[in-house]
Amino acid sequence: MKRHLLLGGVILLGLGGYASDLFADDQEALKAFGTVQKVFQSPRCQNCHIPGDSPLQFDAGIPHAMNVVRGMDGKGAAGLPCATCHAEGNPPASYGPHAPPGAPHWSLPPASHKMAWIGLPPDKLCALIKDRSSNGDRDFAALLKHVNEDKLVLWGWNPGAGRAPVPVPHDIFVAQFKLWADAGGPCPVAGL
Repeated sequence: MKRHLLLGGVILLGLGGYASDLFADDQEALKAFGTVQKVFQSPRCQNCHIPGDSPLQFDAGIPHAMNVVRGMDGKGAAGLPCATCHAEGNPPASYGPHAPPGAPHWSLPPASHKMAWIGLPPDKLCALIKDRSSNGDRDFAALLKHVNEDKLVLWGWNPGAGRAPVPVPHDIFVAQFKLWADAGGPCPVAGL
């Protein structure tokens, strides 16, 4: 362990100012990831990014009523697809705070890559987001496109009556996601 630290110190000294620039870039990227985490672990995102097969609902993240389940493709069980209640857009506010919200292609991630991040610590969330075997085979460019343009993702900022939107403005979130991704997606170290 001491040899590794000593070798790391020698390498950093050899890099001079370049190493401090790398460290500063990583610090900015890690700070940006803090914003990404805040968004991903808000109720608007984590209610559908679940470890099990029953989505959550409302800001409190309670189990979905009516025994709704994911289904293999993420669009609900045979005979009770998500689109049975969830339309292509939110209903008018006059329908009340508990009317089913809507957005294009309302669904959960498919069973093959659930992207479940409820309760994950920052280092594990970061690794999961980047893991192409878990994220639908998306590289950073595809992930950025997903969080920037996908209509269901965008719904989180306009969730309809009675629901709190994602707590970070979308443009700031996308800028922070891009900063983190452009730096190679550094992950926080557990326990630090």
